[in-house]
Amino acid sequence: MTPPTPISESDIDRLIPEFYSRIRVEPVLGPIFNAAISDWPEHLETLKSFWSSIILGSGRYKGQPMVQHLLHHDKMTIANFERWLALWQQTTNELLHADQATALQAKAERIAESLRLGVEFRRDKASLS
Repeated sequence: MTPPTPISESDIDRLIPEFYSRIRVEPVLGPIFNAAISDWPEHLETLKSFWSSIILGSGRYKGQPMVQHLLHHDKMTIANFERWLALWQQTTNELLHADQATALQAKAERIAESLRLGVEFRRDKASLS
């Protein structure tokens, strides 16, 4: 059996800008992301740090993604998560080796589920207040 192809910083550096260039023009997600992000170059660097920390354990990311996503809770629907994940799957499949794409897709699905549950919890808590 062939060992998995390791994901590198250069893979992340190539993937993130390409993925978010697609997000920015996606008919539903593009307007949401473009309204939320004022400095795309800075945000892309943050996203590269995030994925580097998640996948490579680099420790470069120091933010709180749940806090940032809660600011946009009204846009964080199951359908929008599914759109994001579908585009992530397509992009990773096109740019990376199959085993790399599969690893990144699995991680993205777990992150999306965590964010979705966090947003739902906040909505539920707000409705009880």
